[in-house]
Amino acid sequence: MVCQEELLIQKVCGLYDQISGLESLKPSKDVDMLFTQLVLTCMPPNPIDVNKLSKKIQEMRSKLIRLCGEAEGLLEAHFSTILGSFENPLDHLNIFPYYSNYLKLSHLEFTILKQHYPHVPSQVAFVGSGPLPLTSIVLACKHLTTTSFHNYDIDPSANSRALRLVSSHPDISKRFFFHTTDILNVANGLKEFDVVFLAALVGMDKEEKIRVIHHLAKHMAPGAILMLRSAHGARALLYPVVDPCDLIGFEVLSVFHPTDEVINSVVIARKHQMPIQPSSIDQQALVPNIVQLPTKCSEIQAFNPLNHGNMVEELTIEEQL
Repeated sequence: MVCQEELLIQKVCGLYDQISGLESLKPSKDVDMLFTQLVLTCMPPNPIDVNKLSKKIQEMRSKLIRLCGEAEGLLEAHFSTILGSFENPLDHLNIFPYYSNYLKLSHLEFTILKQHYPHVPSQVAFVGSGPLPLTSIVLACKHLTTTSFHNYDIDPSANSRALRLVSSHPDISKRFFFHTTDILNVANGLKEFDVVFLAALVGMDKEEKIRVIHHLAKHMAPGAILMLRSAHGARALLYPVVDPCDLIGFEVLSVFHPTDEVINSVVIARKHQMPIQPSSIDQQALVPNIVQLPTKCSEIQAFNPLNHGNMVEELTIEEQL
């Protein structure tokens, strides 16, 4: 097992050296090839614990996560600009190379949300929506068809691109709102939302992530749901990890670790009804129901992102157990 981890780290370090040496992270043949190799290297289930890596590898991981975040933002901006040139941009979302992954992730998140929050949320916030807010769009079009979505991003150009995508849609344009601000500057407004989604790359290191989570714990409405994206195993080399013990002020309901093309783990938590002091928290109560979600999609040559039968079925069985 140690040998397997060493090989993984060796390959990731090699890819990091190549990626960090690129002149630009904008979409190109070399950028796409290197990041595809990186994702495929980290995708298979692996028991590696990134917290136990050496200080040198920890520093590499931190830099790699930021490079991944920068590349992801540039990729989304590139395709958002292309989509914005169409008369009806939402009819052409499938040109984005990872659209099928977003379909699958959004379906997974909706299924998890429905199990723990049976009502249809009136208002949802997505923090870190970016220039291509696919999660909000997919949820609004396919799953939460009457819900209003408030999309928060600190970058005005990201919101400008995102607004262009939905402005021509007769329904979505009325239910989408864009806020250009740091979420740490939003206080009372957070009380309006039934559900808050926190993007994986909002808070690119542990300290930043915890600062955002504590702010949400302070200002979200009691009983509101927080949906976070995390990472597990080798995938934690690509994205920040949210530990259940970091969610002070929330009741962690479940943590889901997919093992297929969906890279991010999903954490769902409920804001406590009454404020509690960190010292009074029972650490055992913070340990959620952690579910591995195996998939049979790898056996299917033609990957259909909407065929979620296996994933949801096994999730339900685990919940019953």
